[in-house]
Amino acid sequence: MKICLPYFILFLSLFSIETTLAQQKIIPLYEGEIPNSTNTKEDEKQEENEILWITNVQKPTLEAYFPSKRNTNGKAVIICPGGGYHGLAYDWEGTEIAQWFNTKGITAFVLKYRLPVANNVTNKSEAPLQDAIRAIQIVRKNATSWNLNEDKIGIMGFSAGGHLASTLGTHYNTDTKIPNDPYKNISARPDYMILMYPVITMKEKYTHMGSRKALIGNNPSEEIIEKYSNELQVTSETPPTFIVHSADDGGVPVENSLDFYKALKENNVPSEMHLYPTGGHGFGLGLENNHLKSWTDRLNEWLIFLDEK
Repeated sequence: MKICLPYFILFLSLFSIETTLAQQKIIPLYEGEIPNSTNTKEDEKQEENEILWITNVQKPTLEAYFPSKRNTNGKAVIICPGGGYHGLAYDWEGTEIAQWFNTKGITAFVLKYRLPVANNVTNKSEAPLQDAIRAIQIVRKNATSWNLNEDKIGIMGFSAGGHLASTLGTHYNTDTKIPNDPYKNISARPDYMILMYPVITMKEKYTHMGSRKALIGNNPSEEIIEKYSNELQVTSETPPTFIVHSADDGGVPVENSLDFYKALKENNVPSEMHLYPTGGHGFGLGLENNHLKSWTDRLNEWLIFLDEK
């Protein structure tokens, strides 16, 4: 059997393109010099025991997970893993969550954001938000080529990643101070937020002190405490929000979610909150707890509700 070479090459090319789209992609947030950073010649660290734990992030990226073309529904979400602003629980609160979203036809991006404790970060408190802003701008700019609806791009965060997600949702107009930024005119406002046992406040009574010290230091001014206490920054323009927390969370008090939900309600922001009596902190998908693991069902129902509004 003879194979016509030009057609065979075309077939291989098309197959290669389809395969590439079907696989996850690593997308650098910045081309060339990374803003608000200095070269310390250090390396990123990855440790894999029960979870993949990443520290000392040097080059922030998005890792993209695409559902099959047949199942895709045009929605997208950017996932911010937690880790107290000291590290990233990258698979537990990142890639495993992305894979779940794919089963619902949603394209997911795991954000490997810079951590304020790293020596390569210049202005500690600004770097995570800079990365989150750039991440959503990249997804929105490429929405058409990735078969996405640019008005259905959300942000999700776990624990300290929940603080970053809620910071984006309340500070999306922040000037990133990037010279000649080609993304400057692209909106960074998420269309919805998903907050999982989030750190919300920087006020001492209910904050997670490890996250607070990493982000704003040991002796922050009252001005910066209020700036990053996101329950104080909610407006009527804050995106619709879905919140999950457990009442017995010993790491991040449930009052973080309660106070944020109260602020959302006072500003007439459509929101839904699910509080579980037990579950502790950092339960991820909750697969080990028959009661908790249904939170993904509630989330899927809420996302469908958003489409119907």
